[in-house]
Amino acid sequence: MSSIESYIPVFIQFSLALGIAVAILVASIVFGQRARNSSIKNSPYECGMLSEGRVHPRFSVKFYVTAMLFIIFDIEVVFLLPWALVHRELLAANIPIVLPILFFLLVLTVGLIYELRKGALEWQK
Repeated sequence: MSSIESYIPVFIQFSLALGIAVAILVASIVFGQRARNSSIKNSPYECGMLSEGRVHPRFSVKFYVTAMLFIIFDIEVVFLLPWALVHRELLAANIPIVLPILFFLLVLTVGLIYELRKGALEWQK
């Protein structure tokens, strides 16, 4: 098989992706709703009702801190998932894996206790 023939599936996939993207854009232009009223047209949600209140509400810093802490601990839990799936195979291969994972969990617990003591998870003070 020549070198150009081995790239035929890549070309097919690229052309299919490009064709689908162009088709979606054309369908959006042809079948999309057009607002006749300029106040509705400039609204972020073109539902027919004028928006009330501020366009960009201010969020408390506590919201962002809590979101970042959630993301950090969520990612750490995702790191535990592969360990739980391969734990049996590692034990069968005589590889000691429990102590590093216990250290990992200890660091997570110390971090959580530190956050609780500093009041990082309290909404109101």
